[in-house]
Formats: sequence, structure tokens, C-alpha cells
Amino acid sequence: MPGPKPLSLELSDHERRVLRGWLRKQTASQALVLRSMIVLACAEGLPNAQVADDLGVSRETVRKWRSRFAADRLEGLVDRPRSGAPRKITDEQVEALVARTLDQAPPTGDSHWSTRSMAEAAGMSQAAVSRIWRAFGLKPHIVETWKLSTDPQFVTKVRDVVGIYLSPPENALVLAVDEKSQIQALDRTQPVLPMTPATPAKMTHDYVRHGTTSLFAALDIASGSVIAQHYRRHRHQEFLRFLKVIDAAVPKHLELHLVLDNYATHKTEPVKKWLLRHPRFHLHFTPTSASWLNLVERWFAELTCRKLRRSAHRNVVELERDIRSWINEWNKNPKPFVWTKAADDILDTLAAYCTRINDSGH
Repeated sequence: MPGPKPLSLELSDHERRVLRGWLRKQTASQALVLRSMIVLACAEGLPNAQVADDLGVSRETVRKWRSRFAADRLEGLVDRPRSGAPRKITDEQVEALVARTLDQAPPTGDSHWSTRSMAEAAGMSQAAVSRIWRAFGLKPHIVETWKLSTDPQFVTKVRDVVGIYLSPPENALVLAVDEKSQIQALDRTQPVLPMTPATPAKMTHDYVRHGTTSLFAALDIASGSVIAQHYRRHRHQEFLRFLKVIDAAVPKHLELHLVLDNYATHKTEPVKKWLLRHPRFHLHFTPTSASWLNLVERWFAELTCRKLRRSAHRNVVELERDIRSWINEWNKNPKPFVWTKAADDILDTLAAYCTRINDSGH
């Protein structure tokens, strides 16, 4: 005997666009795509048996989603949220665990909580503690170093340095200047083992020292190119020699604005006298303990990560030659580090952080 006549489906233009959109959506679930195909086929007037054969599903599946769509339209094709198991941990317990993590030390004398020690103290499972910590971004095992400058002119210097980054003067070159001192020529006690599939490169943890050098560098914040010079010592005499290198390298018609830290060699009497004789040099000092404001430090990090950390050198001459070669390659295609944060944003962030943390003393 023939089965009951299937429900006829008529789609509005909006419903047809939504269903076809689900078919094209890469992130749509396979179940939703199949249901959309069933409804579109049924809307063409095809019987359930033919739709089932064409799509490779059972007639009952076609009948189910035809009826569901007829009753609830598009919402009927989307899985309804399931209630799941009732919560076993209350909001009060979560609040107490977070407060204990932030304000109390472990009773065992440990320096910080672990998921196991907190689970035992709170009477929860280790997995529950881990989920709560992830939800609130708590990582007791991690500690980061920081130092807030005590420079009495901190605000003024931040505004000065950031202002020169964000709005450089016309007809001027802004250089971030610093020294990477005591770069060691290190040679590993055994050859470095190359990387192989599934195995990273390996080098011995012990090494032999073959002397040190200091790299004086001036980073052009506009182009990213670098003026650099090696010196075996790190005194005001070497700093003066480097200033002369900068003076010779930069066209005479340009004013020079140098961002520097507060190292003593930058402020000696001979340096001050030389600067008076060369008025196109203008110095902008970062606050004490705020070297993060000097963009050349970011370039030093590139030098360390991409060259020095894995290098081996048997003497200082070889080290300096290797660094010079790397800098020459950098200058062939320099990339500037673009400063984007305004001085007010920096100061507001610091103020908000010091206000937020407990008993900071700042």
C-alpha cells in the first residue's frame, strides 16, 4: 500500500537563501548541511523515497526533517541546546577558590598553588580547579619580572621619547642608540648536532669563552636601517667615537635626534663639550629603568635570536666579522619597528595596573 502523502514544502526567498548559505558555509556542521539538502530537495516536490535514495539516507530521516521544518521552519533544523548534567560547583565555591588563589599562600609552605594542592584544599577535583583557573586566566606557576621606574621625570621623559617616535621632526633623523656590551665569543666544547626529522638541533650546554666585544648601534626608526660599530671597551671615549661615526654617516643638512638611556658614559663632560660643538645633535633620554622605551633594544633582540644565540666563534675577530655580515644583510632589506602606543595610553595602563594590584606600594 502507498504510504501517506508527504507534507508539501514551500520556501520563501529568505529561507532558500539561508539554506543555500549553510551549504556553502565551510564551518557549518555536516548534520546541518545534510538537513538543508533534504529540505531543498523536498521543496522541489520530490517524494521522501527519492530524496532518501538521492542523498543516501533513510526515508525516516527525510520524513523527520521534512516534518521538523514544516513545524518550526529554519529553527527546526538547528540542534536545540541540551540541558546536560546539573552543576556540581556553585558560584560561591568558584568565588572562594579564585579568592584563595589570589590572596592566600598554600598551607604547605610552597611558593605557589598547584592544581593538586588547590584541589585538596578546596575539596574539588584537579580537573575542576584547572577549568576554573583557565576561565579566570590564573597561572600561579608563572611569574614575570618587571620594574617600575622611580625617575622623578618619568612622565616628562615618556612623553618626550614617545612624541619623537610618533611625530618625528621635519628635516631630521631620529636614531635609537644603545650599546650591547660584553658580547661573548663562545665556542661549544663539542660540534653542534644538526636538526633531523622529529629531532631538533642540539648543542652542548658548556662552552669556552674567547673574549668579548661591545656593539654600538643606532637604529633609524623611519627606515629600520642600522649604523653599527664594534669596540673592545665600553667607555665614554668609545661613545664619542661612535657619535663621530654617526656624524659622518648622516648628511649634514639633517638634524639628529638620538634616543638614549641614562648610562653614565652618555653624560660625561667630554661628551657634553663635543655636543656643544655639534649643535645638530639633540639627545632624548629614556627614564631610569625604562630601556623598553628604546626601540634599538628590539633590534638587539632580533640580533640575539637570529644570530648570536646559536652561533659559535673561536675568537673575537671572527665574532665581530660574523655580526658585521649579519648587519649588512639586515641593511639590504631593513624593516622598521613601528611604535603605535601614545604616551597617555602608556601612563594610563601603568596607573591602572598599580591601582589594581593588591598592596603594591606604588
